[in-house]
Amino acid sequence: MTWGRGPFAVANDWVEDLMYYSAMSDDFIMLIPITQRYMEIEISLCWCKMAARGLVQGTATLLLDSVRCSCLLRERTLLNTVACRFFSRPPRAIKKLSKENSSLLDNLINIGVDVQSARKRQPGVLKKMITYEDGLIGFLQAKGASKVFVAGIISRYPRSITRTVEHLEKKWEIWHGILKCDSTILNVLERSPEAFFRSSSIANLEKNVTFLSSLGLTPTDLARLLTKAPRTFSNRMELNQQMVDYLHDMHVSLGGENTEEFVKQILTKNIFVLIQSVKRVKANIEFLQASFRLTDRELLTLLQGQGAEILDLCHMYIKRNFRSIHQKLLPLGCSDEEINSFILRYPALLYLSPKNFTDKIDCLLKTGIEVKQILEKPRVFDVSISTMASRIARLQQIGYNFQSAGVGILDLSKTRFEAKFEKLQ
Repeated sequence: MTWGRGPFAVANDWVEDLMYYSAMSDDFIMLIPITQRYMEIEISLCWCKMAARGLVQGTATLLLDSVRCSCLLRERTLLNTVACRFFSRPPRAIKKLSKENSSLLDNLINIGVDVQSARKRQPGVLKKMITYEDGLIGFLQAKGASKVFVAGIISRYPRSITRTVEHLEKKWEIWHGILKCDSTILNVLERSPEAFFRSSSIANLEKNVTFLSSLGLTPTDLARLLTKAPRTFSNRMELNQQMVDYLHDMHVSLGGENTEEFVKQILTKNIFVLIQSVKRVKANIEFLQASFRLTDRELLTLLQGQGAEILDLCHMYIKRNFRSIHQKLLPLGCSDEEINSFILRYPALLYLSPKNFTDKIDCLLKTGIEVKQILEKPRVFDVSISTMASRIARLQQIGYNFQSAGVGILDLSKTRFEAKFEKLQ
């Protein structure tokens, strides 16, 4: 069997013009079964797409010219399949299968869109032949947005230009029914444009509003969800249902009563729960019970209180921060029980990275504040390290005694701290 460039010979019979062009690969393996007798194989090749690098990956596009040819194969008896490698070469003048829409690019540039950013985020949008950027601009400007605002939205979430004005009007009407104000909706769009533009399903949005309302959430609760965690409403309603079902079943398994109220408390205390996976929330709840050795009743009490605030955190993040708090406080003479009690008193401590926690406690200890005082006032870690250091310095200047007066003054709001400081002077 001989092969040649361009036309090639098989069993001394030339096969004319059999050539394929691959945009991504230099060759393609074809398997041909060979028998003892002559076989006349009618080969019909047409325009098609194939994976030049194998059926599993399926990422390379193979383009075959339309040809028909016949070849006569003669070979010794082979029961198995043999591999034949066709000669191939790069295309000479084959246009890209998918090209960016030049008129769309020009229009976006004129609008002021950062095309490079848009291309990096959602490149497929720039190849679409039908888009609605002009309608989007007119719609949002009518709601009070500037042209710069709209350009920023498109730059960050290019898919926004694929939504029709009719779609925008329907979705805006639903959002307005919850938030009551166009400017509030624009604020949400500026912070999280994907929350408004990601889902194309108006029906799903309506289902979510109905479902969340059925849980006993008030219009104020819904507005807070839409403002702070808007992805809750673009999630498939079934995903929100899964989380609610999990919380319901978990509460029942722990022996709780009034399950509907429990679910409502969790969702209002931590509005980000619904945009997390059931797997994450479940892992965090199991970690809390195991690490603090809580009974079912104690776990329920924690979750209905401040414990709900950390359910949306990454599970590994919680474990790392829990471990770092213990590693820092144990050498300072604190027992495991004291440290656990310290964390349970204010679970938001688990938000603090190891460095953040270490820097703050070192700042307090340098002042002469005792560890026991710190354990009694965990909320002191709410203030930033710079605010903490500044307040300590100002209080020391007027002779404030932390050992006798305590450290509670450090976690006051700015207004209350200034009022208290003025009195102390």
